[in-house]
Amino acid sequence: MEKIKKITIIGSGFSALAASCYLAKSGHNVTVYEKNATIGGRARQLKKEGFTFDMGPSWYWMPDVFDRFFADFDKKTTDYYELIKLSPAYRVYYGIDDFITIADNLTEIIAAFEAIEKGSGALLQDFMARAKSNYDIAIKDLVYRPGVSPLELITTKTALKVGEFFSNISRDVRKKFKNERLIQILEFPVLFLGAKPSDTPSFYSFMNYADFGLGTWHPKTGMFDVVRAMESLALELGVAFETNANIEKIIVENKTAVAIQVNGTIVKSDLILSGADYHHTETLLDQEFRAYSEKYWDSRVFAPSSLLFYVGFDKKIENISHHALFFDVDFYQHAKDIYDEPQWPKEPLFYANFPSLTDKTAAPEGMESGFFLVPLAPGINDTEALREEYFDKIIDRFETLTQQSVKNNIIFKESFCKNDFVSEYNSYKGNAYGMANTLLQTAFLRPKLKSKKVKNLYFTGQLTVPGPGVPPALISGKLVSELINKQFSEQ
Repeated sequence: MEKIKKITIIGSGFSALAASCYLAKSGHNVTVYEKNATIGGRARQLKKEGFTFDMGPSWYWMPDVFDRFFADFDKKTTDYYELIKLSPAYRVYYGIDDFITIADNLTEIIAAFEAIEKGSGALLQDFMARAKSNYDIAIKDLVYRPGVSPLELITTKTALKVGEFFSNISRDVRKKFKNERLIQILEFPVLFLGAKPSDTPSFYSFMNYADFGLGTWHPKTGMFDVVRAMESLALELGVAFETNANIEKIIVENKTAVAIQVNGTIVKSDLILSGADYHHTETLLDQEFRAYSEKYWDSRVFAPSSLLFYVGFDKKIENISHHALFFDVDFYQHAKDIYDEPQWPKEPLFYANFPSLTDKTAAPEGMESGFFLVPLAPGINDTEALREEYFDKIIDRFETLTQQSVKNNIIFKESFCKNDFVSEYNSYKGNAYGMANTLLQTAFLRPKLKSKKVKNLYFTGQLTVPGPGVPPALISGKLVSELINKQFSEQ
């Protein structure tokens, strides 16, 4: 294969970091340009007054995908960071002293289901067997295909599953289970894919296996451990990093990407790969070179945005787990407020994460670090007043449901919402997770890894193949690097 002189990568999120490692391993000269002061994209870290927060992803699922990534470089995750399996995995709160605990193993989860709804234990066992089968097909095979052709989805194994692409998670779960709480717990994992359970193909039940079958893990000092690990690997492979490097334009000559303009300086390159927001990246091109119109982007189903709070407490918080979901209000009304009639939800579901329960470095001794998240419609109106109003709403409920006072123990809180997703990450409509994995936005129906209009311009990340989430981002980086290497081997 001909070795090219220089590959420029825009952005330093998980997909860009993964691609940088694969391309450097292939012998290319790779430089990563990041507009912010630190790398990691949405997985940056916030440090304040002795507290440490992961600013974005906080769930470590599908450990096998991370293992597979590092194994591609003859490394192990343990060469870089330590993993802790969370026990319990998480709790789901429904009322005062009323919650369901999700254990760290399937046997106990089956028993918990059976205790709530007689007969549901055996049904869950059957459901999980199918979910594992789907996981084996999807994660070990399908998602490692580049989304170039519909034929990629047709294998001897998927032929037996074709009906699962045309049914949906919600319908499947409701056929088996009647208890509304159990239904919501089984529908919850697909929310990571960015769409309502009723719009997510049944095949994606593999997320339930990721949840109950493989468990929920936590890198010892947070998700930023993974960013540090990938940066360390990239540096070992010879990748260069430039931070505070805002890309202003992608320069095209003879329908070929030849350079970027970064902070007013032209940097020539043999190939450009963007791990930044796909829509934003195309705005760096002159109109004639954009493969997707504004109408196209506006017609897509996007994953939610989020209202996030990073909170430092001056005491330990009680009656809580590392991950906690608050489903004490109408699950389906909130989904409707995100997807069907976009608006701020009157009664929001929310998620809370207390990393200092697991990681003693996340907060000073005797204190607690808390991360709160409310899913919101992308493109929504975002003001400081609304942020304050919703913080008060969720903290009042948090105090009631966990039966303690915490409001007067807040040392500080930092918020992050739609406007910040736009300004910090150039995120389309301020979405937090990318483009949803609905039937019509799966695999070859997603925006392409390779530009259709500009030679030597490629894309990676959550708006392209395979989709939202950290494990898919690692896979996206691998897929695009393989396409790039294929192009150069054919020249």
